Amino acid sequence: MSLKIWIDGKFHDKENAKISVFDHGLLYGDGVFEGIRSYEGRVFRLEEHLRRFYDSAKAIRLTVPMTAEQIASAIAQTIQINNLPNCYIRLVVTRGVGYLGLNPQKCSSPTVFIIADSIEMYPAEMYQKGVAVITSSVIRNHPSSLSPRIKSLNYLNNILAKIEAADAGVSEAVMLNAEGNVAECTAENIFIARAGQLQTPGTADGILEGVTRQAIMELCAELKIPCVEKMLQRHDLYIADECFMTGTGAEVVPITRIDGRPIGTGEPGSLTRRLTEAFHRLVRKG
Repeated sequence: MSLKIWIDGKFHDKENAKISVFDHGLLYGDGVFEGIRSYEGRVFRLEEHLRRFYDSAKAIRLTVPMTAEQIASAIAQTIQINNLPNCYIRLVVTRGVGYLGLNPQKCSSPTVFIIADSIEMYPAEMYQKGVAVITSSVIRNHPSSLSPRIKSLNYLNNILAKIEAADAGVSEAVMLNAEGNVAECTAENIFIARAGQLQTPGTADGILEGVTRQAIMELCAELKIPCVEKMLQRHDLYIADECFMTGTGAEVVPITRIDGRPIGTGEPGSLTRRLTEAFHRLVRKG
């Protein structure tokens, strides 16, 4: 059965799911999106995802032409029609069809579409043994330009960092901010463990506030694991006892080597494994 894509209130077969070449989401990256997960038909933290979605749209002065309730209903329909209780959901709103110029006032109405599909970010072996990453020469968006807190369709610097990682033969890249401090990976937040304490960059360091990141911080509180937001430098990554990254698609992935240097013992650490197990229990609860 062909995958069904929801576009502006109607379902289309994947092969016929199209938007106009004059859509400003395509022409200028003018839009925002969310990546969301469904586990056994239960959408994980939908309220938090939709809040960030509407915040991102508001930040670029784009009015989403649907209520949160309507979007939640459309997501549920998309999961159901595709019979994908365990899936990754991509929710997108663009400025819509316009003309060959920047002026968003020339766009008639926003375009909304929803994709539900399977996703495999990393092979199972990498969750067991960890991944190697590099630090990228491509910096994260400066907060004084396009705020990194906006999950926009402008991902080119992240893509360039991902290409740099591929060129180096590794899975992922850590992106620094304009001051040279650690921000995040290309599509995931990053944590380190040092002397039993988890540390992760905050919004002032140029991160997107991840929903999975927040879930991990809440689990730390439940499990009595000290966790703080802290400015981190590359040096802190190198001397960390453990390191991992978090994201909706990736979930929790151990990082065991950075720039060729082993992190801790070079194997996923006890805090990483403990939080991974706790996160898996959390998503099964709904």
